[in-house]
Amino acid sequence: MMNLAEYRRTASRLADYLPWVALVGSGVVLNKDGSFQRTAKFRGPDLDSAVAAELVAVAGRLNNAFRRLGSGWAIFVEAQRSEAASYPASRFPDPASALVDAERKADFEEEGSHFVSGYFLTFLWLPPAEDAARSESWLYEGRETSGVNPWELVRGFIDRTDRVLALLDGFMPECRWLDDAGTLTYLHSTISTNRHRVRVPETPVYLDALLADQPLTGGLEPRLGNQHLRLLTITGFPGTTTPGLLDEMNRLAFPYRWSTRAILMDKTDATRLLTKIRRQWFAKRKSIAAIIKEVMTNEQSALVDTDAANKAADADMALQELGADMAGMAYVTATVTVWDEDARRADEKLRLVEKIIQSRDFSVMVETVNAVDAWLGSLPGHAYANVRQPPVSTLNLAHMVPSSAVWAGPERDDHLGAPPLLYGRTEGSTPFRLSLHVGDVGHTLVVGPTGAGKSVLLALMALQFRRYPRAQVFAFDFGGSIRACALAMQGDWHDLGGELTDAAEASVSLQPLARIHQTSERAWAADWIVAILMRENIQITPDVKEHIWTALTSLASAPVGERTITGLAVLLQSNDLKQALRPYCVGGPYGRLLDAESEHLGSADVQAFEIEGLVGTGAAPAVLSYLFHRIGDRLGGQPTLLIIDEGWLALDDEGFADQLREWLKTLRKKNASV
Repeated sequence: MMNLAEYRRTASRLADYLPWVALVGSGVVLNKDGSFQRTAKFRGPDLDSAVAAELVAVAGRLNNAFRRLGSGWAIFVEAQRSEAASYPASRFPDPASALVDAERKADFEEEGSHFVSGYFLTFLWLPPAEDAARSESWLYEGRETSGVNPWELVRGFIDRTDRVLALLDGFMPECRWLDDAGTLTYLHSTISTNRHRVRVPETPVYLDALLADQPLTGGLEPRLGNQHLRLLTITGFPGTTTPGLLDEMNRLAFPYRWSTRAILMDKTDATRLLTKIRRQWFAKRKSIAAIIKEVMTNEQSALVDTDAANKAADADMALQELGADMAGMAYVTATVTVWDEDARRADEKLRLVEKIIQSRDFSVMVETVNAVDAWLGSLPGHAYANVRQPPVSTLNLAHMVPSSAVWAGPERDDHLGAPPLLYGRTEGSTPFRLSLHVGDVGHTLVVGPTGAGKSVLLALMALQFRRYPRAQVFAFDFGGSIRACALAMQGDWHDLGGELTDAAEASVSLQPLARIHQTSERAWAADWIVAILMRENIQITPDVKEHIWTALTSLASAPVGERTITGLAVLLQSNDLKQALRPYCVGGPYGRLLDAESEHLGSADVQAFEIEGLVGTGAAPAVLSYLFHRIGDRLGGQPTLLIIDEGWLALDDEGFADQLREWLKTLRKKNASV
């Protein structure tokens, strides 16, 4: 390091107190004392959806990871609460969906600021002194180099931290190392109230001066830039802890930094310390006067200091856990930092934090004289300031750190390259961003009690899905729930069962054979007719298939208005086939639906099909099969949402259930979600 003594002998700038020097690897920072640090971003399970066993498992994994690290290691677990991004702007193709989104945006902004939390885990390792490292190298023969190889230390640090993080990866919904830019952005966020990305310089050295962009003013009430800092340190711990003990901190409606530092100890060092503590408390069970009295009277004292005896037993239990490798020991310092331009508002924020922490039986101290030292001790990589002495078990540490999180959803739909489907609000002041896609799969199941608003949610999803360019929506409705929504979006609504429209309205008429002049359509129509005949208990033989194909080929040359099921029945040479198709012709029970001379299945981007009165009838398989075929022709890669309301009715219908199963397997490739 460069000696600054010839320029100035006293530390006078914030950069002088920061530990960071240079980037020496991907996300690896070299500090001024020769230590290395590396930061991972993680997110724990949401307490509202996680079961107790999952939380216990996460705490156990954290404890298992922490106890493997010994002397020379420190970990920093930090939760940052920051203001969420504003409501996204989108263009909608129709006034109704645009108006709904405008109303939702206004409601979202009227609720005030929304905040999200980010969680970071930093590993700090101070390599052994050079003399010890050189002595270790004497134990090996045939090494190409002698002495200490600094790059070997870096590789060893990266390998060790990779293995530790691998222990957590399977239990955390999100767990990844920060790259160089992410590391610098995170370090900058800990020493500045400005929130922006930091670009990696060509020569990433002197990080202390690079990252510090606001002056720190000391005193009993320090300031960072124009923001008044208020700090609170946990000084006492409850008798018992549980996973997610301080989860309520994730719901506060203002920015803060909650940093927990643990300076870890080897098993030998921890045993020595706990033995000393046990001996001290055991000796305090009896006063000097009581001991002298016992010696003089040769009688055991009837009264002892039970508090000292209990603390000695507690230290003994900690020694047993340490010996059984159930937990490790660490010096833990937990600090919460809040800030505001107004000193009174900063004090009020600190009181809210103090109320939450003390309600969990912690003892806290508002920092005044020690405020600057406490703030420095909360910075990742700073292991010397504000060290708290009583050792804490790594299992209790795993319960105290922010291992749970309120799930706010992804900031973008990465598959569509656009904002999330819709914005809402979850616990506290945290926004909820609903995105259907996980990777390129967007299939979704909505469950809930009767009357809870599932159909309303589906209609809202249809309205909000219109924010995506070229998006189209197909909905199979039950009870007219989505009718108003579809018509408002200038879409088409079809009453397939005729339950919700008057007879005069001639609800829907379909012409499945209208396009049989195309060979592919004729082949589909042949299979469709065969399926109808099979349901009418007609035995399908090669001769039957030949009759159907010949009749369809002849019908294809007729005008479009004559390509009806009645026209097909006229061309068939078998009376059995004619009789089987009669229910689907005009005059039959299903002719209204399937034997039209023209049809109106519009080309609008929103198509809604009312299936009440259709599902469960004999016409349902044929009608739904044709609609599925027409929908399949519309799937050309543009964003598509297929909505099925009252899905249990669809699953009860064999044909609908088979098609639904096929959709769930194949529609991902066509950019469609069910």
